[in-house]
Amino acid sequence: MPLFSDLHAYGQRIWLDNLTRGHLRDGRLAQLIAQGVTGITSNPTIFHKAVSETEDYAAQMAQLRKAEPDPERRYEALLREDIRAACELLEPAFVNSGGDDGYVSWEVAPRFAHDENMTVVEAKRLHGLVARDNLLIKVPGTEAGLRAFERLTAEGISVNVTLLFSLHHVARTFEAYMRGAQQWLERGGDPLRLKAVASLFLSRIDTLADKKLEALGTDQALALRGKTAVAVAKLAYQRYLDFFMGDEYFGYLRAHKVRPQYLLWASSGTKNPAYSDLLYVEPLIGSDTINTLPDKTLAALADHGETAPTVHLGVADAEADIVELESLGISPTAIGEELQAEGLRLFAESYDKLIAAM
Repeated sequence: MPLFSDLHAYGQRIWLDNLTRGHLRDGRLAQLIAQGVTGITSNPTIFHKAVSETEDYAAQMAQLRKAEPDPERRYEALLREDIRAACELLEPAFVNSGGDDGYVSWEVAPRFAHDENMTVVEAKRLHGLVARDNLLIKVPGTEAGLRAFERLTAEGISVNVTLLFSLHHVARTFEAYMRGAQQWLERGGDPLRLKAVASLFLSRIDTLADKKLEALGTDQALALRGKTAVAVAKLAYQRYLDFFMGDEYFGYLRAHKVRPQYLLWASSGTKNPAYSDLLYVEPLIGSDTINTLPDKTLAALADHGETAPTVHLGVADAEADIVELESLGISPTAIGEELQAEGLRLFAESYDKLIAAM
């Protein structure tokens, strides 16, 4: 029986937040898939670490430096090999789920985060380079990125909307998906071709919220530390239910077999050692969700994780925590905007370092 079968029974899928050639070559990824991991995400930071800290890419890099003058195309050649190999390993999960699971993500270059047209162009190009149905193109949840996401969905391209940090970001993403899906249907597209996820980043929310709470220093403020991210996630799940499970918004699309856009819990490795190493896992288990975990958190879940459907519990407490946070002058929406800008900057820095290493 797969290691994560309990979570599957509750409707949650576990993805690995770490695609490396080492995992592909030594059988680690195949082993994790056998244990119940059903998808993979990555980003420039993860890939830069793999390239700079291992020899796994050295031989191919030497060949590419002779054959390919463009450093960015060298990077794409390296990553495409990993992406396609991972897609092949996950193809059984993709087929067995009817296209609902078994995906690998590839991110559009961060410099296009505020350029709608180039995001669309690059997303299509990367999709064509891999040529696998179980590829998700990662597009940031900026205003331009969401417009691009809507257009890509309208053309039947599956997307992982990334760098979401607030309820506002989540709602805007759901709306863009439904508009794009409607256009895809109107063009005669197969509804089962569509797949999209909305990646809500968690640990970074607490890192920034806690900093603001500690700056206030009152007992009331300090008592809220480590609660913001889970509260936002629980309320985001309620938004998911409002958008996709009722008839007001999604009824027509659901009747035509369009899939909902699942929430994906990202940045779910705990950064504060004072908190549980499963802070962003155990309270957020539930139907139609994905949690993408780094290796360390995945190992912690396998070792001592307690599994039960929990994402729908404590919603009133989550609402109260957000209200209390706002009463202290700390806006979760403003935190989300600040974190998205910071996330784009950090990804761009990692991407630039990666290209320089090519």
